Amino acid sequence: MSSQNFDIIIIGGGPAGMTAGLYASRAELKTLLVEKMIMGGQMMTTTKVENWPGYPGGIDGPELMARFQEHCVEFGLETTTGEVEKIEDLGDRKRLQIDGKEYLCKAVIVATGANPRKLGVAGEEALVGRGVSYCATCDGAFFRNVPIAVIGGGDTAAEEALFLTRFASKVYMVHRRDELRATKILQTRVLENEKIEMIWDSVVTGLESDNTGLTGIQVENVKTGQERQLEAVGLFAAVGVTPITGFLGGLVALDVAGYIKAGEDTHTSVPGIYAAGDCRTNVLKQVSTAVGDGAVAATQAEKYISEL
Repeated sequence: MSSQNFDIIIIGGGPAGMTAGLYASRAELKTLLVEKMIMGGQMMTTTKVENWPGYPGGIDGPELMARFQEHCVEFGLETTTGEVEKIEDLGDRKRLQIDGKEYLCKAVIVATGANPRKLGVAGEEALVGRGVSYCATCDGAFFRNVPIAVIGGGDTAAEEALFLTRFASKVYMVHRRDELRATKILQTRVLENEKIEMIWDSVVTGLESDNTGLTGIQVENVKTGQERQLEAVGLFAAVGVTPITGFLGGLVALDVAGYIKAGEDTHTSVPGIYAAGDCRTNVLKQVSTAVGDGAVAATQAEKYISEL
């Protein structure tokens, strides 16, 4: 089997991956970025980014990512759509299998990000696309003038609840604690929005449906045990994420949650393999930190290659 050869292969086309691609290609390293779905990662489902410096008033996620991609391509970054099935460490070379084809490179940057975490409630999987969603910007417009629920209490949950008030007649926000974890400005917006009703100290215990889809949500108060039925026909889960690292097959060290063990220098347990963005262990998962990781990973990979 003939192999395609690169200096660096980057896995993942979100902010971390594209920034790594920009730095690597600008350093005149032959670089390939592989994205499984669409370039931009989770940012493609973000309505407005308000904390990216230089854009007062915010910028839509897809627009920001389009600018990222344009900038990368300007310096000659090669991109392809495909799924990385396997990575092998051959010492000073890494061998990747992508959609059945073989690729060789000197360094790999893993920037695969993370997927939304499921609630684990019976019937959840069967109702995906029929009332259950993990992306408000993708599916919110399907729920005009009907009651819906958002599950979670962090920044993502708050942002999704606020966004969904544009469409829904009412938004229940179900959180297992008695206070939100979201940043203060988002908490204020949520608590002051007349369309949002907080359901504190509660978890989802059941889903009701008919042939058309979700018809109701059962919640239970974790302190009192009291159960309540929410007349909601849409459920948007925002209870965290699961890192996309399963394809690594034990090649690099992971923590108990499945995140790649890598410090601020982005080095993994295998020389020549780096981790950037939401797939690595870090304390903050934001566009700005992903971009920082991507820049560090590319410069570390460049240094590694120069020393081979």
